Amino acid sequence: MTGVTLTGLRTGLRTGAGRRAAAGPLWLGAGLAALFGAMLLGISAGAASLAPAEIIRELLSHLPFLGVESALTDQQRAVLEQLRMPRVVLGALVGGLLASAGAAYQGVFRNPLADPYLLGAASGAGLGATLVIVYGGGAAPNGLPLIPVAAFAGALLGVMTAYLLGRTAGGGSTASLLLAGVAVSSFLTAAQTFVQQSRIDELQRVYTWMLGGLGYGGWDDLWLVAPYAAVAVAVLLGSGFLLDLLALGDEKAVSLGVRPALVRLVVISAASLATASAVAVSGLIGFVGIVVPHIVRRLAGPGYRRILPVSLLFGGAFLIVADIAARTLVAPAELPLGVVTAFVGAPFFVLVLRATRARAR
Repeated sequence: MTGVTLTGLRTGLRTGAGRRAAAGPLWLGAGLAALFGAMLLGISAGAASLAPAEIIRELLSHLPFLGVESALTDQQRAVLEQLRMPRVVLGALVGGLLASAGAAYQGVFRNPLADPYLLGAASGAGLGATLVIVYGGGAAPNGLPLIPVAAFAGALLGVMTAYLLGRTAGGGSTASLLLAGVAVSSFLTAAQTFVQQSRIDELQRVYTWMLGGLGYGGWDDLWLVAPYAAVAVAVLLGSGFLLDLLALGDEKAVSLGVRPALVRLVVISAASLATASAVAVSGLIGFVGIVVPHIVRRLAGPGYRRILPVSLLFGGAFLIVADIAARTLVAPAELPLGVVTAFVGAPFFVLVLRATRARAR
């Protein structure tokens, strides 16, 4: 009976959304076009000029049986393959992870201000990275970069601690999870400050990492987090229908055979894994998870089966464009990427807050 009900509801949700539902593939196409255009622009922008046509020709030259020859010099090819492409791909990955995690958090908590750093991920990652920078030198004896590993472990530790605290002390309600996240974040931030003060000479390195950026990432960092990012994205994209059911209310979801507590656990875990993966390779970059899902929700409609994949694409495009601004506005110097996203995100956050309060009246 439940299966029939779920099938009927799925059909109703699909057909009842009208034109917005029909526009889902359109926005997916727009997201893909925006991501491709941003990546092409990000690869071509910089001190060493690379024309978009030359970049496309170089990429096609690696495909067999096409017979396309590269027009780049060895120096231009090194810039493309070792500097520009890893940075742009990393930006697409980090932006997509943060945006999709933000959309998932907003769906789980039914709160438009929910953020990927909500449950202690940022503070845990900051503490892990700070410990390695201050006491570990940043790399293991075998050359493995420890900062991304420590940030990843710290982010997961912060989220798991907040979730367990919210479950045991507050019964697992959304309000208790949010409060637990605030408490854990405050504690971990205090611990990070204590570690920083013990080694004043390392403050610059710590704050450079905390302000976020893509300039230090490479192919090794991408391969490091790619498996975790792939699992997180797969779970988040597959949870869109369940998040749409949760939006109807827990009682309605239970009557349809859905277990809200289990859905929240799975989605929160996947969103936190996505956040930890992003933070590990980029530092702390705020507001992406608030700005992008809200824009996507207004453009593509309220259904999470559309919001999640479209946010993934537009999030990558958004962060690549922000990174272009970070490395060109004050060239030859470079702005921290977190500063650029904050300049965009902070006013947007205020607008969302005002709109939320107006709807609540």
